[in-house]
This record gives sequence, structure tokens and C-alpha cells, in this order.
Amino acid sequence: MTALGRDGCKSGWVAARIAATGRRHFHILRHIVDVAPLAADMTMIDIPIGLPDTGYRACERAAREVLGRARSRVFLGARRPLLDLRDDYDRANAWAKTDGKGISQQLFFILPKIAEVDALLLSAAVRQDVFRESHPELIFQRLNGGHFLPNKKTADERTQRRNLVASQGFDDIDHWLGQLSGTGAKADDLLDACACAIAALDALTATGRKLASAEEVDSRGLRMEMWF
Repeated sequence: MTALGRDGCKSGWVAARIAATGRRHFHILRHIVDVAPLAADMTMIDIPIGLPDTGYRACERAAREVLGRARSRVFLGARRPLLDLRDDYDRANAWAKTDGKGISQQLFFILPKIAEVDALLLSAAVRQDVFRESHPELIFQRLNGGHFLPNKKTADERTQRRNLVASQGFDDIDHWLGQLSGTGAKADDLLDACACAIAALDALTATGRKLASAEEVDSRGLRMEMWF
């Protein structure tokens, strides 16, 4: 069974792959559809799947509750109408305010990637039972025994996440991190992709966890849920 974790980066997407043999690989991919040649039995991706027309997703609220003082690391407010406003922050933020609160710059900047994943799932090119939403901060907190992790803005703060990834079989993580220069991917992008791959492998071995939240389905039939 092959597990894949994906996270967005400046140049497109970074993917961490755990092959059936247990070997680990990483890839830099320009488009989300480039995932097909990697032939994963389970993919976890750090991007919202399933978008309400209004309001906040229950899984986002639940994730923030689980993370506690790290709650701000989960961006609230991904909604389907925002996909048509992804080229203009002021218009997107103004619309969001008519539906409650405005949106963060961080959420706005990932709207193109949300649209890319949304189009892939709506095209039926992949099935949601094997292509699922995750959140690296939930995974890292689980791997850390449920305890809070500091932010990941500095090298020292990233070390704890690096150690958690290494403890899960990513023995080459330091070599991988040394290969990122010029790829458009940052260290935290790669570490997040590795965390998602770990969650994907756990899902394949029936030890994966789905965040407890109200069951929701969007207007296009996509489930709004989060795995970790």
C-alpha cells in the first residue's frame, strides 16, 4: 500500500510518498493533477475539501478546539463563492464580511490551490475516500502525545517537527531538506507533506483518525471532514 502526503508550496505542490516497500521519496509537482503518476492508495492533503456556500465548516471549528492555544493555525472561512473572487483580496474580503467575518490574507493566498483541488475532486478524477483533507498541526500534535508544539517560523522551532517526522521512518529527512534550494518549497512545506503522508499511511492501516465534528456535505456532494 502506498501513502502520499501533499502540501502547497510557491512552485506548486510538495509530495512525500511512502511506498509499499516502506521506502520514502519526495517530489515537487507543479499541478495537483500530477499526483496521478504517483499511484497512491491513500492521499492526505493540507487543503480544504468540501466548501459551504455560507458560514464556517464544523471540522475547522473542531480542529481549532483540539489545537487549543495553537488554534489560529487553522484558517477559518473557506467558502465556495470565494473561489470566484480569488484574484482580488479586497472584493473577497468584502464579500466574506457580508457572510460574517472577513478572511485572512493567509486564506486568500491559498484560494487558487483550494480551487485546484476542488476541480480535481469534482471531475471525478479521484475519489474522496482515497483523497482526503488533513491538517499537519493536528498530526504533529498527535505525534507529540497530544501536547502543544511551538510555531515553525525559525529553524529551532522546526526541529521538533523534524524529529517527529524522523521518528516515523523518514530517515533521509535532513538530506531532503538540503535539496530544497531553488525548488520553490520551504522546509515547513516538506515537513507538513511528510506529516500528511504519515496520516495517509495510518489511514491505510486502520489507525487513522477522523476529527470528531458534525457531518457536513457541500452543495457539490463533497464531505467536509478532516483526518489526522
